[in-house]
Amino acid sequence: MVVKREEAGSKAKVVRLAAKHGKKLILVSLAGLIWIQPVALLEPFGKSAQTAYAAEGQTVRLSEENITSGAKLVKYQYTTTRSGKQVKVLADVIEVDLSNPYVQLDVMTGKGGQVTTRQSVEGMAKETGAVAGVNGDFFATGGQGVPMGAAVSQGELVTSPAQLEGMFTFAVTADNKPVIDRYGFSGTVMAEDGSTFPLTGINQESYKTEPDGSYSHVNKMFIYTSAWKSEERPKASGTTPTEVLVQGGIIQQISYKSAIVGTVPSDGYILRAHGEAAEYIMSHMQVGQRVDTSYRLVSQTSGQEVDPSGFKMMIGGHTLLVDGGKASSFTRSTTSISGSSAVARTAVGYSQDGTKVYIVTAEKNESSSGLTLAELQKFMTSIGVWKGVNLDGGGSTTMVTRPLAETEAELTYTTSNGSAGQRAVANGLGVYSTAPQGALKGLKVSGSSTLMIGQTEGYTLKGYDTYYNPVDASGIQATWKADNGNVTWTGDGFKGVKAGTAQITAVSGDSKDSMKVTVLGGSDLSSLTPVTTYASLEAGATISVPVTAKLKDGRTVDVPDESIKWQFTGMKASVQDGVLKVESVNSGAKVAYATPTYDGFSGTPIVLSASEEQVWESFENVTYPVSFTGLPAEAAGTAAVVQGTGEREKSKVLKLDYDLTGGTGNKFGYAQLNGTTGKTIPEGATSMAIDVLGDASLNWLRAEFADADGKSVYVDLARPLDFTGWRTITVDLTSSAIKHPANLKRLYVVNLEDGQDERALTGSVSFDNIRFTAPVTDGGDGLPSVKATMVIGQKSMTVDGKKQTLDAAPVLKDNTTYVPIKYVLDAFGGQATWNATAKKITVTRGTTVLELTVGKKQYLLNGSAKQSTVSPMIVNGRTLVPLRLVSEQLGILVNWEKNTKTITLQS
Repeated sequence: MVVKREEAGSKAKVVRLAAKHGKKLILVSLAGLIWIQPVALLEPFGKSAQTAYAAEGQTVRLSEENITSGAKLVKYQYTTTRSGKQVKVLADVIEVDLSNPYVQLDVMTGKGGQVTTRQSVEGMAKETGAVAGVNGDFFATGGQGVPMGAAVSQGELVTSPAQLEGMFTFAVTADNKPVIDRYGFSGTVMAEDGSTFPLTGINQESYKTEPDGSYSHVNKMFIYTSAWKSEERPKASGTTPTEVLVQGGIIQQISYKSAIVGTVPSDGYILRAHGEAAEYIMSHMQVGQRVDTSYRLVSQTSGQEVDPSGFKMMIGGHTLLVDGGKASSFTRSTTSISGSSAVARTAVGYSQDGTKVYIVTAEKNESSSGLTLAELQKFMTSIGVWKGVNLDGGGSTTMVTRPLAETEAELTYTTSNGSAGQRAVANGLGVYSTAPQGALKGLKVSGSSTLMIGQTEGYTLKGYDTYYNPVDASGIQATWKADNGNVTWTGDGFKGVKAGTAQITAVSGDSKDSMKVTVLGGSDLSSLTPVTTYASLEAGATISVPVTAKLKDGRTVDVPDESIKWQFTGMKASVQDGVLKVESVNSGAKVAYATPTYDGFSGTPIVLSASEEQVWESFENVTYPVSFTGLPAEAAGTAAVVQGTGEREKSKVLKLDYDLTGGTGNKFGYAQLNGTTGKTIPEGATSMAIDVLGDASLNWLRAEFADADGKSVYVDLARPLDFTGWRTITVDLTSSAIKHPANLKRLYVVNLEDGQDERALTGSVSFDNIRFTAPVTDGGDGLPSVKATMVIGQKSMTVDGKKQTLDAAPVLKDNTTYVPIKYVLDAFGGQATWNATAKKITVTRGTTVLELTVGKKQYLLNGSAKQSTVSPMIVNGRTLVPLRLVSEQLGILVNWEKNTKTITLQS
């Protein structure tokens, strides 16, 4: 193929998939509508058998749902034997019918269709209007985010394949045939004098070629088009570039042994050369002359040259997995992709007749253990894959699909990084609907499938057309009802009343649709934890107390405020709209507790105690790194601990100098503490005080914290910074709901784009004496000093010489002493509560909260998970706890006299 430069310039422009494929939301007339039930109306393609068998594995088809005309999501359970044990793995497959004229596949590339940008699969799908998608090609995680293989979108070559052995690609030809093959690149540059030089590739980053291990850009020439976002073409190549800017097929600029500044223009391209290629340019090219190129993809199995325009799409992969309906030999080493380990996997293949494409993922999460590559091969053959190739997997594995009647694709299942942890990847394989507007086919009740007791959620009706694309059904009026008293209709939604399952139904005339809703009960929970662990005990204090619950199935949910009941000890308090207010403190109480409960399940208590201000950082003896970072990349500055001046000349301060004149948009200058980690702040901190030397820049001054979940919490210190000289700033932290343990990561200046000319872009601020007000958590304040003895097998206990009766005797089992803990706490201060539903004991003493569960060796100490070698047990209807484990965590010394079988406790 010979491509003149004005043609190549247009071919190289950024592919805007959103414009090509378009999101479809169809408006329909709703008058006289007759509803059609949406369930069980599935298009007649795909395997109909419910169970298929593979050698040493069993594949069970769990469910299927149409995504769009010609594409559906099929969920499987694959059972196999691994290390002598049977394991069950969840796999999700998008089946695409290539014979359907209304569905097509394409490559999704980073952000805006440009390489070097990276984006999550969900982000790419939403940007381009894809109805489904998975992550695609392999890329160097430490590189610029460029796929290793070829990428073709709508006949346009976005990236050429890297020269690597055994790497296969998946493609769909212009006549809609699937292909899996290995491809190389062959290209030529022709100068106006008729001389030529080989082209090595298009839009590739630097790498080492195989099998020779050469540096990719040495003595080579590459094309970089506007599909390449970065100004570095490429980064860390180990070569000095000579670059040629071509627009309209005419050389506009030649930069010898230096890069041309800026990105590639949309109407042109840049030739990037080194060594011999650079010398060719200097000998044969001049500004104003024409230059032409030709390039093709070359099949490495047949040797046939192929014009990229002969493909609708192409995406790179790794080893061949399936060939001829059987597991194939791996075409390159799989060590680097954890081939023998069970991880999340992504793959693509097609059927023997070439009409169906199978886009496959294997889940690795709390519900599924992932697959080895050998297991993936067996699963793929069991569902009908004739030829298949491995795509990037592990933490990159992500699938998004558009649920029936919804308008956008969403995460199909929780990734191995968690639902909020989608990895930004180089590209993805997208599924697109090109169907026209169709008639309304059915309606679907939409809303949450789970409710908490006391929670009210709204539900809506959504519709889909004959092509299974969404339609607007907002005008339909319906009556809502439930089949039992587990939920009740409030007029605005359904409210959870009691634990159990209910069928909710929307009725309009003779038509209706239903969905199952589960009201979660206390028996569904494994933990109930408030964000706040410690708080200050003083009348009038307010504390933000959001609560999360971990379910027995592994999910974590935010519990609505109205679903929680609170129990208070040592104080009178109330909770409204998620905020706890201490109304009064009981006489003599130095510690109080606020315990959330849900349907009989008691959660981790919040410990409230007297507070004091603690100097957290004076900057006199800093042992961790302090550094400057800025946004955008052009932001400059320094951050360092230096000797103060003026009134602070005898102390050290943290000084932040910033220059935000470079770049555009919102600008930030950060003083970063301890690398990217930060430094831990006191547990339960309610306020922060900091001395600031202002520069009257009118910028904002902020602090950034990282909470226990790794989420950033931003706190304004000065908004705007309108003073000079030293000033003490105190900020309330209770409303920020910082989940502990938490770190202070950085202090920084914010210069917003809006009204930027009114604020200083350069300046200097200093910080000193950071203090936090936090509860005193030494655990022993106000607790009695007691000596007590107990004897194995005797239902009595002596406390400071006084004997009292026990309702259960201490027991010695496997060298561990078990006791009824209530009597120990009565003597030494504290209390224990028993949750019969969860078989959980919550022990509180001072500022220590200990949670133990019968039969479980894992326990919680002040909200943190710990592991023991023993666990509580039930004997004759009485719950006994391991004495040493509990007592030592509560600060009570334990002594064991073997001869007399006597236990002595002392505090």
